[in-house]
Amino acid sequence: MDPRELRYAESHEWVFEKDGIATVGITDFAAARLGDIVFLELVSVGSKVKQFEKLGELESVKAVAVIFSPLSGEVVAVNEALKEEPDLVRKDPFGESWLVKLTADDVSELNNLMSFQEYQEFISRQEG
Repeated sequence: MDPRELRYAESHEWVFEKDGIATVGITDFAAARLGDIVFLELVSVGSKVKQFEKLGELESVKAVAVIFSPLSGEVVAVNEALKEEPDLVRKDPFGESWLVKLTADDVSELNNLMSFQEYQEFISRQEG
């Protein structure tokens, strides 16, 4: 996925919405900061989540990070490949390493998220 077409949360998740289905992952910035990811736990298919509610946790050699949902909806798919090899999240954060797919209850919630440019400015302020 083209990072310029995504929307971003301040907690470093990204979302791509198309035809009512939202694909969610974590950003390359977050993945790089975490280091080697050794464990990933995500909500189950069928779970209903609200915007900015917990979707799961990533455990790395450096820290445990909570993953939040950028949109409200029902989880319709979980990336099973990441259960076997959680460190894939770092290798392709905007592609094959998506975390969950969910039905978007209210696409207007995308307005609560940052554009690519806004996110770039946000992380440069965090690094500064």
